[in-house]
Order: sequence, then C-alpha cells, then structure tokens
Amino acid sequence: MPDNFALGHQSLWSRRQLLKLGISGVGVAGAAVLWNTLSQSKSVIRVPQMEMEAPDNVAQPMRMLREFDYGTVKKENGRTVREFQLRAGTSVIQLNSAVSYNIWDLNGRIPGPTLRAKQGDRIRVLFHNQAGHSHSLHFHGVHPAEMDGIRPVSNNSATIYEFDAEPYGVHLYHCHIEPVTRHIAKGLYGMFIIDPPTPRPPADEIVLVMAGYDINDDNHNEFYAFNGLPHHYMDNPIQIYQNQLVRLYVLNIIEFDPAVTFHLHANFFDVNRYGMSMKNSEKTDVLTMGIAERHILEFAFRYPGKYMFHPHQDAIAENGCMGQFEVVAANNNQNQPS
Repeated sequence: MPDNFALGHQSLWSRRQLLKLGISGVGVAGAAVLWNTLSQSKSVIRVPQMEMEAPDNVAQPMRMLREFDYGTVKKENGRTVREFQLRAGTSVIQLNSAVSYNIWDLNGRIPGPTLRAKQGDRIRVLFHNQAGHSHSLHFHGVHPAEMDGIRPVSNNSATIYEFDAEPYGVHLYHCHIEPVTRHIAKGLYGMFIIDPPTPRPPADEIVLVMAGYDINDDNHNEFYAFNGLPHHYMDNPIQIYQNQLVRLYVLNIIEFDPAVTFHLHANFFDVNRYGMSMKNSEKTDVLTMGIAERHILEFAFRYPGKYMFHPHQDAIAENGCMGQFEVVAANNNQNQPS
C-alpha cells in the first residue's frame, strides 16, 4: 500500500447541520473507510514522501498528486454506497508574490477533491453552496436527467446528487450555471475517477489537472497551473522512482484556450483515452487535449534525474503550466515491487 494512500474525508457536516438544511434520512456518520485498489495484487507500490502544505492553503498541489477521496462507505440493501460532501465557498489564492485572485472553491481548495469510486457503487453527493452565488455540480458519466446538475442551487442552500457510478473511466465534475466558462474558470471543478470492476495493475498513481486564471476578466488567461498553483512543480519537482510504472490521470480544464498539449521530456507514454479501456491505444510524447478532455498516461523512466512536463504551447507553459519529475535512482528505493 502506498505510504500516503489517502483516507476518504471525514464527515464535514453533522446530522444536526443537515437537518437545518432540510436534508434528512441521510445518516452521515462515522469515519471514512480506506479503499485499497491494490488489495488484490501481490505487488506493493511505494511512493516517495512528499512535501505537505498547510491544511488551510487553498492550493495544495503536493497533496493533490496522490490524494483520493473515497467518501464515507456504507452498505445499503446489500450494495456499496459512497457519500461525498462538497461545499462551495470563496477564497483568495496567491498566484505569485505579487498577484492574488478571488476564486470559488470546493471544500476550501482548488481544484476540488479527486473523487474516486468503483463501477457499480452508488454515489451520493451532498452539495452545500456557501459561495454567495447560485452554483451546481454536473458529473460526467451516465445518470438520470434529474441528477444532471444543471439546476441552480442558491446560496446557503443544499441538495443531494445520487446515481450509480458508471461507466468506468476518468471523468470530471464542475459547476454548470451560466456563464459556465466563468464558473469553471474561477475554481468549481475536480476529477472523478471510476475504477473498473477488475483493478488495473499496481502503479504510482498521480493526478495532474491543468487550469488557467483570467485575472482581469478579458476572457484570456494570464496564468496557468497544474493542480492549482503556477510553477509549483518547477520549484518542487514530483519525485518518482526509477523503472517504476507511473499512472498519470491528466485533465485539461483550461477555459478560454480551445486546446492544449501535454508533453513529457526524454520519454514516451502509453495513452488510455478517457481511461475507458483496460488496454492502452497508442504511444507518444505529445498529446493534444480539448477543454474537459482527460486521459490515463502510463510510463516509467529508465534514467535518474529531473525531466520537465508541460503543454507545448510555450506561452501557456511559461506562464505557469510547467513542472518536473525528479526520478530517484533505483538503488535509493528500498521498496520496489517484488
């Protein structure tokens, strides 16, 4: 089991708070349950210890890399139900030493938590809007029309989205209130992973979400970022182990730019488009992604050292959407898979 494999969030709302919001019969209680996707494998994946941000920071790029929210797990009528709690709020993010920006956040962070379930689970999302404007949550995937998340949820009110987790793949969720572009660009988005019934092979699993910041409301981004904070992974490279399989979940949610690329230096990656297959379809070192497009990329580095990753649109990379993998020599890894 990875050293920092994440527990799901503990309950953010008490039952009394839910009753005040008019939500009853939900029964949110107890601690979250760890769901280990590697439990059926004899191999054990270890990941380097990572720098942790202060928990009150709105952007937490190091935590977000390998942190998955599996919800609060319970059994109802013989099936698994995963309850997630998402709260829309407002925050200020410091993009660099001179520029701050007002955002809408989810659970006090940008991007929102990476939600994760298994195909066939029942998903229950308790959404509380405290962000001062009407918002909603729209989940990509298959669900009934009444769960589509296009109806406004007014400020200081709440709703429940409930549906089955299907199909397996890499999906996303975001606000769907007009102007949708503005609501997404200001922070109301996150990744939603549905794992297949048979787990994928063990790997060091990492999340990268590409986003932009239009700080002067001219429908043009002045800053870009992986996982919320411009240039963070250039200053704080992501450590991975030599020759170990990395499974990268990549999402492009950059508004105002029709498409971007993802490029990895000194290597190639296998592409599993939308994560909706158990087999990779192609190999490349540059992948073009439209807005809301997401894929699984798999690779391993043969040689130690630092290797850049970024969009191949230079202006986007130079304005914040750029980072490095630091490959740790295999002889420094005492926990390689057997």
